[in-house]
Amino acid sequence: MSGARPSRRGAGCRGSVTAETAAVLPALMAVLAGALWMVAVVGAQLECVDAARAGARAAARGESLEEVRRIAARLAPAGAEIAIDRGAETSKVEVSATVRPKWGEALPSVTVESVAVAATEPGAAS
Repeated sequence: MSGARPSRRGAGCRGSVTAETAAVLPALMAVLAGALWMVAVVGAQLECVDAARAGARAAARGESLEEVRRIAARLAPAGAEIAIDRGAETSKVEVSATVRPKWGEALPSVTVESVAVAATEPGAAS
């Protein structure tokens, strides 16, 4: 029998999980911030789609242009630009908005837009 003690396996690895976590955490936070930013952009795109669709329907029905703009602005993201074109055959509403992150200044601003066209009802064109 020798007097040597059995060595403990992994004794030199103490704290390695903590160090690895500390190294990976900033990257994980960046990925999470990017994912949340993309969710916000997609949400703004959907708001533009809804606003353009509702505005085109209102324009096609013959609502006043002020009312069409009010309907579209209510559904659009804050600060959105709204363009209305009502003709004898079709009514078109374009909604565009620049989405900026409220946090994370390193993230870029993104412009989202949507166009909706509806058949103008007889007598509705002005």
